[in-house]
Amino acid sequence: MNIALILAVIAVIIISRGVKVVPQQHAWVVERLGKYDRTLVPGLNFLVPFVDRVAYRHMLKEVPLDIASQICITRDNTQLTVDGILYFQVTDPMRASYGSSNYVLAISQLAQTTLRSVIGRLELDKTFEEREFINHSIVSALDEAAATWGVKVLRYEIKDLTPPAEILHAMQRQITAEREKRAVIATSEGARQQQINQAEGERQAFIERSEGERQAAINRAQGEASAIEAVANATAHALEVVALALDKPGGMDALQLKVAQQALDAYGNLAKSSTTLVVPGDMSQAAGLIASAMAVIKRV
Repeated sequence: MNIALILAVIAVIIISRGVKVVPQQHAWVVERLGKYDRTLVPGLNFLVPFVDRVAYRHMLKEVPLDIASQICITRDNTQLTVDGILYFQVTDPMRASYGSSNYVLAISQLAQTTLRSVIGRLELDKTFEEREFINHSIVSALDEAAATWGVKVLRYEIKDLTPPAEILHAMQRQITAEREKRAVIATSEGARQQQINQAEGERQAFIERSEGERQAAINRAQGEASAIEAVANATAHALEVVALALDKPGGMDALQLKVAQQALDAYGNLAKSSTTLVVPGDMSQAAGLIASAMAVIKRV
């Protein structure tokens, strides 16, 4: 009974040491008699009991590593408190086992020293603008060094950049002044544009008024010319009618009568419009005036 129990215990020990089930996204490094032998893949694996042993266990998933905050000095001698987070992944379990005694610590320390070096080449204002450049520089430096450790550095992200309180207040005042400056410039630009628009509107209105006045003057001149032409045409027509009437029998007698009538009407109107009336001493003079007018008409 005791022998059977001992054999059962030995069998359990052999099975536990000889049969290994590796989880997914894991890799186990096996040493045979203290020397690297192979890397176990996920699934069921068999070892030689008491000869093989699992020396290292690695997880192949992407691992986030928090980088402790530290004080960095910028190019213009300003202190910044910086912290970040690093993402890496084990790609070669054998190198990760024997390339470094502690690759996690090595990556963390190298990330801090590289960060100080990169920020030391930048001025304060640039550190806030060049986050992408800082992240890329750190990943490039770490990935080259971590290749010998069997680790792939995927990315680095700065979580926070904190300048001293007095620098932060000065930056806030600078931002406020810049915003006020932009507001003043925007206001002046608006006033300038308003003046330009107003001047342009007045200019256009003056042009429209002058064009209207010019067209009105042209229309008045054309109207007056048309009126003069119409009067001239009417006068010419009247003269033609009179000339034709004079050629008819009794035409001259009618003309003498008309001229005498107009002369008498003129005297009558003069008497109405004035309290003083001047008349010829000899009424035969009026007849002489009528005769003179008729002589001119006959010559014409």
